[in-house]
Amino acid sequence: MSAICVYCGSSPGTSPVYADSARQLAAELVARGHELVYGGGNVGLMGVIADEVMRLGGRVTGVIPQALMDKEVGHRGLTQLHVVANMHERKALMAELAQGFIAMPGGIGTLEELFEVMTWSQLGFHHKPVGLLNTQGFYDGLIQFLQHTTEQGFLRPAHQAILQASANPAQLLDLLAAYRPVDTRKWLQQSDL
Repeated sequence: MSAICVYCGSSPGTSPVYADSARQLAAELVARGHELVYGGGNVGLMGVIADEVMRLGGRVTGVIPQALMDKEVGHRGLTQLHVVANMHERKALMAELAQGFIAMPGGIGTLEELFEVMTWSQLGFHHKPVGLLNTQGFYDGLIQFLQHTTEQGFLRPAHQAILQASANPAQLLDLLAAYRPVDTRKWLQQSDL
């Protein structure tokens, strides 16, 4: 994995622990030689992780829609910044540039991006690892909900296992490095139709 796409909030959240976790993840990415790919913003956790990777001498590629650049939330101090037409192009380019994905704490946009790359993995459109940086149990409820979804027959256990989670950035990167894709050749049975 040479480039990791990190999805995270355009807000810093209510606790400084979220920014601290972003800085820890940045340090691990740089120490392991991973480039950061992210949404190109200079605000919230997005700005924190990008600034820290750059401060530590790492490479950062941002991808941001023109409408957000026009609102002056684009980070102008990155290694590379792609300005695209819309959110669809943003997500597609971020996914193309990365060899793995991590969702840090964030809001609806972060969740939407996370679930999209999980769905693409489930369908076999990519075989890249997907992880949650579960800072202070931020994603405990989501992990529990996915377990409930599996128990109710809407998500197969093998597809639930697509998502790796840890509160520790180093451990999460180790999990992503060890990830082996699930077999998606025949996950939909005729009886499911």
